[in-house]
Amino acid sequence: MTDGPLIVQSDKTLLLEVDHPQSEDARIAIAPFAELERAPEHVHTYRITPLALWNARAAGHDAEQVVDALSRFSRYPVPQPLLIDVVDTMGRFGRLTLVNHPAHGLVMASVDRAVLEEVLRHKKISPMLGARIDDDTVIVHPSERGRLKQLLLKVGWPAEDLAGYVDGEHHPIELREIDWTLRDYQRRAATAFWAGGSGVVVLPCGAGKTLVGAAAMAQAQATTLILVTNTVAGRQWKRELIARTSLTDEEIGEYSGERKEIRPVTIATYQVMTRRTKGEYRHLELFDSRDWGLVVYDEVHLLPAPVFRMTADLQSRRRLGLTATLVREDGREGDVFSLIGPKRYDVPWRDIEAQGWIAPASCTEVRVTLTDSERLTYATAEADEKYRLCSTVATKLPVVQRILDRHPEEPTLVIGAYLDQLEELGAALDAPIVQGSTKVADREALFDAFRRGEQRVLVVSKVANFSVDLPEATVAVQVSGTFGSRQEEAQRLGRLLRPKGDGRQAHFYSVVSRDTLDTEYAAHRQRFLAEQGYSYTIMDADDLLGPAIPEV
Repeated sequence: MTDGPLIVQSDKTLLLEVDHPQSEDARIAIAPFAELERAPEHVHTYRITPLALWNARAAGHDAEQVVDALSRFSRYPVPQPLLIDVVDTMGRFGRLTLVNHPAHGLVMASVDRAVLEEVLRHKKISPMLGARIDDDTVIVHPSERGRLKQLLLKVGWPAEDLAGYVDGEHHPIELREIDWTLRDYQRRAATAFWAGGSGVVVLPCGAGKTLVGAAAMAQAQATTLILVTNTVAGRQWKRELIARTSLTDEEIGEYSGERKEIRPVTIATYQVMTRRTKGEYRHLELFDSRDWGLVVYDEVHLLPAPVFRMTADLQSRRRLGLTATLVREDGREGDVFSLIGPKRYDVPWRDIEAQGWIAPASCTEVRVTLTDSERLTYATAEADEKYRLCSTVATKLPVVQRILDRHPEEPTLVIGAYLDQLEELGAALDAPIVQGSTKVADREALFDAFRRGEQRVLVVSKVANFSVDLPEATVAVQVSGTFGSRQEEAQRLGRLLRPKGDGRQAHFYSVVSRDTLDTEYAAHRQRFLAEQGYSYTIMDADDLLGPAIPEV
């Protein structure tokens, strides 16, 4: 027995003692292959899942490294069955490979004939396959490359896709590193992606994922389709590409609700791609409109289901997913793995912070006590109304004002999910509101005023969660959200993490109603903070101007 910070249990859960001097080293060691489930004060619970192990394997980690990390930090002997299961699970990745055969085209080959026989007899897999070439090789219908990988993952035999990619239509793209240079981690991320040919790069908001995309484009030297969350994000991509690469305004097209431009580099929004016309997804034809050499999925954790379906047909194109978190609220992480590709590069947020590339952040939950009237309304509400009621109580308004008073000179975002609440906040704080119905031109004007310091406070809906570059923001106050969404927590914290010129710290507040669903969902969201190594404090609204109570 050692005095390690980790207790490894036979049900594949890992208990990490947060206050142990080696806890941070252990957290970093297990992060590639274990998922955080719970993060209360003193002991965090992780779970080892097959998908996490396969992602680790695809990223270059082997079973020996996983076993070593568990053994090195475990307080007690690691259960032997768990170690055997880790080795066996990681060993399942790559027993089947997709490769290009010189005579037969796309084939599935196996180093384990019994595995091949098993999948050949699967009633959903067999129609995707053609003739058998030999005992270990079978032809694959090229159009089924993506769907085959999806099914193989579901039956527990994830295939390693080594079939390569078409180059697509050539188009010269160069990085223009004149008054800037790629950071080391950005270069490593682009290199790791290119070595794998497709996959996901996980970097914090503010760490320059757009530049990783630009570096991949410079390597591809090909026409590129970039999918983004909204028009504002698309225009930010365009500005960055014009500033950092050889691309000109005429070479970059916008494909959105307002414009339908198809150019060598085309930036399209997820909304327009998934818009139905007479029941059909007409705009998905954009995928076939040019011989794309690279497809970039910004905020890949938000990829809509129709785009997944089209991506299954794009397996011969290089695909780069960019995200701050692989967590998907719909549980489709497996589809990201099989259709976009496995995680190719990941770096902890706190590591980037320590290098000075993102701002340090303090995270605080402020708990408010409902009035008797609010408590009674909440107690008697229907189940599907309870969260909206407790997260939009009027009691939160003066608390938000007091937080803003605490940071009188700081550029501040007040973030919520319910429009009536945002309108009340806008009126109370005398601040403009940015929401879904705000015209793109008006949004950009308000964001520009915020960047210039002419507008200190903005009240924003979830439209500002994604890909909005507001580097000056140093304070964010969230009053309501999408239930317990960890991905939303990542995006909202990320709005603050652009490094500040004077080295100021960022402040992230969550205003939460005590003894309600609001508190439960906040605890779920805070798992994301713990995953990234952030601590947070809890304070009572009545003590807002006093010291906080340490929580994690």
